[in-house]
Amino acid sequence: MSTVVLSHAESLSRLGYALSDPTRVQILLAIREAPEVPSELADALGVSRQVMSNQLTCLRGCGLVEAAREGRHAWYRLADPHLAAALDELLRVVLVVDPECCAGEECSCSRS
Repeated sequence: MSTVVLSHAESLSRLGYALSDPTRVQILLAIREAPEVPSELADALGVSRQVMSNQLTCLRGCGLVEAAREGRHAWYRLADPHLAAALDELLRVVLVVDPECCAGEECSCSRS
């Protein structure tokens, strides 16, 4: 496998894309402290194994997670330990949302 070096903007764009989906966010938060097996992640997050497989494929493609085979299982972990600290810092961010701007059907902030 070859290594590709991305610019800061490209790396942040990939992270932003990963964070744009609630399931992917839950996966990243779940594995930030310890690796997990996809079937256990699916059960814990209440999604199908197919959904979990698709989301892990996306996260691998973005370069955010990696799989380590151990026997018959693949354990997924963050690809870079700095991601755990970055996610922890992002959890400290406080957003003040203007209810006039983001309310009801007109809100585009949470749409994919």
